Amino acid sequence: MAFCSNILNAVGWPYWVFFLLSLIVICSVFYLRERRIRQASTKEISRQQQLIHLEMHAFQAQMDPHFIFNSLNAIHHYILTTSTDLASLYLTRFARLMRLLIRNCNKQWVNLEEDIEALELYLQLEQLRFGSQFDYKVDIAPEVFQQVTFIPPLIIQPYIQEAIWRRLLLRPAKSGGCLHIRISRQHEMLHIRIEDNGISQEPLSPESHLARGINIAAARLSAINERYNMSTGITQQELYNDLKQPSGHVVIIKMQQAATRESAM
Repeated sequence: MAFCSNILNAVGWPYWVFFLLSLIVICSVFYLRERRIRQASTKEISRQQQLIHLEMHAFQAQMDPHFIFNSLNAIHHYILTTSTDLASLYLTRFARLMRLLIRNCNKQWVNLEEDIEALELYLQLEQLRFGSQFDYKVDIAPEVFQQVTFIPPLIIQPYIQEAIWRRLLLRPAKSGGCLHIRISRQHEMLHIRIEDNGISQEPLSPESHLARGINIAAARLSAINERYNMSTGITQQELYNDLKQPSGHVVIIKMQQAATRESAM
């Protein structure tokens, strides 16, 4: 106190000026701290709202009325012309797919096993409609444990839908299409590789249903990357054979894996 008193006397400040300045400094520090807390809270709320908005749009993209109508129409055709047992099988698969989509629409994370089940059901229903125009194969590497590997739902499917509708179904022979989905782990990154031997096409129109689904999937990955500080990325490229002729297309989705589900929730 004697030291402070000597300083005040040296500069000619009365005590009340010193305490007033100290009070202003303290109030300013608390104000700036509260402002930073409010800004961080507002930013986090905005991120959550953005994710919810994107998840709802992803669900709407999955519940494509054309896909639902065409699937039911194909099942109806089986009932009338082929086999009621086969129609019942596909109707059960359709109901299971709808149940999975509705159950997962408000989730940010599902285990890989659930997501692959939904993809398999979707692919089976598309094969019901298009027969031998394409075959598919899903490979899960041994190092990927599906029940404890968590990914955002409705991320992979838009790229599979694009591969089928924009490339495989447009092959001139109307047969021999191949869709290969391989999921592996490299270090801490999950690699989802979607490869097809379809026909190369011009870029999608931004207003098309397929483009919206893909844009939503990419935006959701970007939002998840920002919120959880998890490295994610999507790359696409054309494939060529030995004669330098186009032979297909590949999409690779990379996602850094959280140590546990709780750390990513």
